[in-house]
Amino acid sequence: MMDKIVWLAPVLSVVALLFAAYKAMYVSKAPAGTDRMQEIAAAIAEGANAFLTSEYKILAIFIVALFALISIFINIGTAICFLIGAVFSIGAGFFGMRVATRANVRTANAAMESGMNKALSIAFSGGSVMGMCVVGLGLLGCSLIYITDNLSYMFGFSLGASSIALFARVGGGIYTKAADVGADLVGKVEVGIPEDDPRNPAVIADNVGDNVGDVAGMGADLFESYVGAIVSALTLGVAMTGVAFKGAGALYPLVIAAIGILASVIASFFVRGKENSNPHSALKMGSYVSSAIVAIASFVFSKIFFGGFYCAFSILAGLVVGLVIGKVTEVYTSEDYGSVKRIADQSETGSATTIISGIAVGMRSTWIPIVLISIGIFISYQATGNLYGIALAAVGMLSTTGITVAVDAYGPIADNSGGIAEMSGLDPHVREITDKLDAVGNTTAAMGKGFAIGSAALTALALFVSYADQVNLADVGISILDHKVVIGLLVGGMLPFAFSALTMDSVSKAAYKMIEEVRRQFREIPGILLGEAKPDYSSWRCAR
Repeated sequence: MMDKIVWLAPVLSVVALLFAAYKAMYVSKAPAGTDRMQEIAAAIAEGANAFLTSEYKILAIFIVALFALISIFINIGTAICFLIGAVFSIGAGFFGMRVATRANVRTANAAMESGMNKALSIAFSGGSVMGMCVVGLGLLGCSLIYITDNLSYMFGFSLGASSIALFARVGGGIYTKAADVGADLVGKVEVGIPEDDPRNPAVIADNVGDNVGDVAGMGADLFESYVGAIVSALTLGVAMTGVAFKGAGALYPLVIAAIGILASVIASFFVRGKENSNPHSALKMGSYVSSAIVAIASFVFSKIFFGGFYCAFSILAGLVVGLVIGKVTEVYTSEDYGSVKRIADQSETGSATTIISGIAVGMRSTWIPIVLISIGIFISYQATGNLYGIALAAVGMLSTTGITVAVDAYGPIADNSGGIAEMSGLDPHVREITDKLDAVGNTTAAMGKGFAIGSAALTALALFVSYADQVNLADVGISILDHKVVIGLLVGGMLPFAFSALTMDSVSKAAYKMIEEVRRQFREIPGILLGEAKPDYSSWRCAR
């Protein structure tokens, strides 16, 4: 039976990729709107492709260098798997973003011709390509390496995924925030023109940033966590069962991840909205359906593999924690709840009180997810009685990554569609529809970030536990009284703040150059604000 079930993972991985291709064709066949809309969409796609091309050229040097080092100091098999992991991560981000830049203009056109429901369908379909590419390529790589019976190759694949995620998430994030700040500060604040006004030279860069940061970047980020969770669970599964690599402990997380793909495909058909309904309800329905399917399957296969339900409770703990973190994030970021409304009220007294209340809400929003993750770790450990439960909790949280990434990637597509509607001069009712989709997209994007952080925390813990098991770290006798351990804790706690400071400083510098370029164009091309001259969207002054 085990020999047959093992093929469930690669088969359903291929199903995910085929479903992504189907959704890509569905988006491509939709009408792209007027010539003006297509011109703007082409500019966004060109900018996004140019950014990724530049980024991938740098990544190619890094990948080749690390491939050589792994080949020399470890073995060629691990190096090849590292290369596969890096290529799969790049591929997931590239194809997902490519379809997203096609879906934005078609979402705007659907809002113009058919209304809310059709626009929601196209935007979500565009996001589904990203989600299915992430889980399809991630599980395909893990499952094929699993079949080779060489556990060490898994770590090479995971390292490849992690390396690309660092560059894609940070590089894309710096670009998108710099463009966003530059476009808003000069256009909206200094000159007083609307957001997404085509007279603003940075408006295309802003839309490009949504794709490279929030689609390709987020996809690579969750690809890393997804692969890391599976690898850690496989490693600990072998140690827990004490049997061959194809034992129940290693196969169970693969099967749950495979069922998660099937659940995400099924749940995508439940994302349907009505003309006067809140699209967020339709998106949440997809998440709830996929989670319910995975929860049921976890109990069924736990009974088959282990003769009991204890492993299913670990999966369920991660699954529930992921859902609740998403809900908590919604409460703190959605305009329907008190936190955002209080910040809006503070804006009546000036920018200073708005900033203070916003930072306060942001800081206050962190403690509930931390408590939830801690509870999830405790329950998952108690369920199995060993560290394997923690790794299963990470797999459970990430089992519905396909639908989670789809919902998250929907946000930038909806945002871009509103910009295209504004720049194309479409009827105001079109912008009303896209603004409603965008408002929901802002919340889903925040939920995606919360999910990514929560899953990364569980995955990092699971990977550390796997590493400790592989090198017999418990025998070393690590003690909190050891000065080296204390130093390590202090340095480790400091690094996120130092890294965040460097990242924000990069955003500040890039935004400053963006602002100067926009000011230059307003100053040297006075016809822009009168609508008599076209901004230079392709200027590279702010990049030098």
